[in-house]
Amino acid sequence: MFDRHKASYCYSDPALYPILKGHAKRMRNQPTDAERLLWMNLQQDKLGKPFRRQFIIAGNIVDIVCLPARLFVEVDGEYHDDVRQQYHDQLRTDEIEKLGFRVIRFTNKEVMTNIDNVLETIKLNIL
Repeated sequence: MFDRHKASYCYSDPALYPILKGHAKRMRNQPTDAERLLWMNLQQDKLGKPFRRQFIIAGNIVDIVCLPARLFVEVDGEYHDDVRQQYHDQLRTDEIEKLGFRVIRFTNKEVMTNIDNVLETIKLNIL
């Protein structure tokens, strides 16, 4: 149920929210290998701040969020190489940034082959 006293970024259209919530739950239960690896390195405040997975904001589901740092982390598979998908991703990023958040993106390959660099980049962005 929509609560006007909670932060507005937590909600989408009240009619759409239950659908997104179900989809986010399925995505949490079936992460990509890259999302799973990144999450194993971020959960339980391993970088000193809490992170959440598959967070709903402004009609979108983002892979990982650190709310205290107002940072979203997206892990992009190969389909994000498509020009149409890149356009859609940029629209999502613009919408989220208008709410005062930052968005950083990594490819699946970056996460799988250079997790230390990915974690260092995230750490620098949550300070």
